[in-house]
Amino acid sequence: MVASVGIIGAGTMGSGIAQVCTVAELRVVMTDTSDAAVKRGLNSIAASLDRLVKKDKMTVDAREAALGRILTSTDRAAFEGCDLVIEAATENEALKLEILKGVGPLLKSDAIIATNTSSISITRLAAATDRPDRFIGTHFFNPVPMMALLELIRGLETSDETHARTMAFAKRIGKAPITAKNSPGFAVNRILCPMINEAIFALQEGLATAEDIDEGMKLGCNHPIGPLALADLIGLDTMLFVLDEFYKGFNDPKYRPAPLLREMVDAGRLGRKSGRGFYDYREAA
Repeated sequence: MVASVGIIGAGTMGSGIAQVCTVAELRVVMTDTSDAAVKRGLNSIAASLDRLVKKDKMTVDAREAALGRILTSTDRAAFEGCDLVIEAATENEALKLEILKGVGPLLKSDAIIATNTSSISITRLAAATDRPDRFIGTHFFNPVPMMALLELIRGLETSDETHARTMAFAKRIGKAPITAKNSPGFAVNRILCPMINEAIFALQEGLATAEDIDEGMKLGCNHPIGPLALADLIGLDTMLFVLDEFYKGFNDPKYRPAPLLREMVDAGRLGRKSGRGFYDYREAA
């Protein structure tokens, strides 16, 4: 049983994971590289819980109790008593490998290590740890408190017990888990990212405007958001990284990133995070 969760990274994903864990009455240890970073993460959680209180979806007492269950630190030795530690650093394989190599010796022997990755090989990351049998992929979706899905990815060495314990954890925090094998993009992004890439090709070829492509997919396919707006939300640099992983992993030209995507990343047009992508968000900000 998972009663305490450690989270490496207090950014958008890490703080979101911390929020759903503490609301489920689990003890949480959230770390980052600086006091300022963990403070930003904690402030983000507090603001999110405030919105729930204002909507009468949470009481003030429950908010205070949830915040009280979160310990923040810049020292990963604070994970000593955790049952599960989730690495939620940015989607950079070298960084993740560096983190994962060092975290295992800090944990108790039966603790599970998980990685919140959307594309990197779970087996490859597991090999950097001291416990590949107790390593699993936990792909949360953004925004974590609102998205029901949690994709669990088994590496080659992931044990049945690790999978079962992580499945129980997913249900405990209110997520609907699905399981995928270790393959580029796993299940969801394997389908989603090529679709977004094709929308970028369509825009690049002048088939339709960005607005019409998105409107067509919303009204014709019942998507809640168009593929180009979704790419802006995900981050075009992240999209490019994932598609490059597909191209490299499958060695299949059908996964090649659209040249327009690469050019936009080169220009610093990364979507919402930079203020400009397929759409301009600067005035809205």
